[in-house]
Amino acid sequence: MELKALRVFVEVVRQGGFSKAAKVLFSTQSTVSKAIRQLEDETGVPLLDRIGHGSTLTAAGEIVYRRALRLLAERDDLKAELADLRGLRRGVLRLGLPPIGASSLYAPVLALYRQHYPGIEIRLVEHGSDRLMEILQAGEIDFAGLLLPIAGEFEWQAVRREPLLALLRDDHPLARRPVVTLKDLEHTPFILFGSGFALNRILLDACQRRGVTPNVVIRSIQIDFIAELAGAGLGVAFLPRMIAHQLAHPPIRLIALDEPETDWNMAMAWRRSAYLPPAAEAWLALLRAVHGG
Repeated sequence: MELKALRVFVEVVRQGGFSKAAKVLFSTQSTVSKAIRQLEDETGVPLLDRIGHGSTLTAAGEIVYRRALRLLAERDDLKAELADLRGLRRGVLRLGLPPIGASSLYAPVLALYRQHYPGIEIRLVEHGSDRLMEILQAGEIDFAGLLLPIAGEFEWQAVRREPLLALLRDDHPLARRPVVTLKDLEHTPFILFGSGFALNRILLDACQRRGVTPNVVIRSIQIDFIAELAGAGLGVAFLPRMIAHQLAHPPIRLIALDEPETDWNMAMAWRRSAYLPPAAEAWLALLRAVHGG
């Protein structure tokens, strides 16, 4: 049953006849009559009693009329909701962010996004990059903040690249050096992040290339806690330069890490084949405006 035919039927009932309905619909009387006949053929019952130039509803017509009003109202609501989505007056942005760097890199963009699109609901998921990649692969979020390199099934927008710094207590034997390597730190306990953090993978891969077997004494998902543990002399921690400088204070010392392929290279990724709804497209456009690309 076509909504167009129901719209014609409703207008015939409202106008009390075919000719008046045709004028309202900017159509011809024969076209209106044809639409009503098709509707009656489809329902198998007469819907209107034709009396002279007018018409009245049959019992079946009453039922179809009531239902038609509801269906047409639902269609109008649907069109309005879709228009709101296109106009970004409503919608949902599903975003996955890692704890490391989110406050510096993404909080300002989220604030701008909220100013521009106050009707969009932001659903935030927070995990390490490796776990976020799994959630993104499953289609549960539109975007994820991931560390490069990432799989070819994703597209991505570069956000920030930072070298890693080693965090040591100022009385550590290596604390006065301007630069250290993983080989230099071989006998210093490692303080790493919890499972699901790509930064761990980057560091452990680098250790393997160097032939270093790290002694991991503790793991945490709290960035400031990791920095404080290093400052307390528990071992060495590693953070991107931008974040390390935010957390540095006596007795924490920051030393450049001289290791290839250990840069913290943050990007915003999405599935290559995924449909991005208008709310997601708007986020990507704003992110590119802020972080380049």
